[in-house]
Amino acid sequence: MIILTAGTIFMMWLGEQITDRGIGNGISLIIFIGIIAEFPYSVFDEYQIVASGARNILVEFIYIGCFLLIIAGVIAVTVATRKIPVQYAKRVVGRKVFGGVTQYIPMKVNSAGVMPLIFAQSIMFIPSTFLSFFPDSEMMQGISKYFDYTSWVYSIVYSLLIIFFTYFYTAIAFNPKDVSDNMKKQGGFIPGVRPGKPTSDYIDNILTKITLPGAIFLAIIAILPTLLMKFGVTTGLASFFGGTSLLIIVGVALDTLQQIESHLLMRHYDGFMKTGKLKARR
Repeated sequence: MIILTAGTIFMMWLGEQITDRGIGNGISLIIFIGIIAEFPYSVFDEYQIVASGARNILVEFIYIGCFLLIIAGVIAVTVATRKIPVQYAKRVVGRKVFGGVTQYIPMKVNSAGVMPLIFAQSIMFIPSTFLSFFPDSEMMQGISKYFDYTSWVYSIVYSLLIIFFTYFYTAIAFNPKDVSDNMKKQGGFIPGVRPGKPTSDYIDNILTKITLPGAIFLAIIAILPTLLMKFGVTTGLASFFGGTSLLIIVGVALDTLQQIESHLLMRHYDGFMKTGKLKARR
């Protein structure tokens, strides 16, 4: 316990050093590298399966194509935003005129990130942990089969918990009433919507609508590794097709690339390539 605690504190300190002296969030980069380090071993296991003749190479190419499509879908949902236009009234202070411009409130489709999956996994550990206290009871062991991560009951309950926690975490992280009050204080308004409670209700309605597809997408990504394992994909490689691993990899990679782009702009460079700009920067 002492070694584990000391090692955790050291990794936290190392992450802070990376954040201060490097690019990106240090803790996130350490977790990112820890996940990526297992990828070569998973690829080697797949190569051995194909080399032994246990699987057709055409099926392996289909897996690779699906993997690329899933990554593209996760990237699209991660960077997807719904922009709400906000108009600011003109104010004359002395000889200067302020306001009169149109800005946007960017509302992400997946504003909760990976947190709903972590919350849902924590809840799903409770039944299996409780049932493990009764190893001699046939009834309890029979019930525990339904809470195994390979069962359909587990996948359905897990998906419903993810959808619930996505709405729960989004409601905590984004408060439409505070946004509406700040806009009213600064003289801003949404065209066609009255300031105050109507603006708050309008933002809350949009937030509810765009959170649903994001929550369903998170649920699909979470149970995708289990579905692929039923089709013969190895456990190591299936974990990269979805779940928290893929969301962390994509999220950290996009955040790091955006910070690299911002540093390059500060140095008057136009990115690595002219066609390689991130959509979020445009």
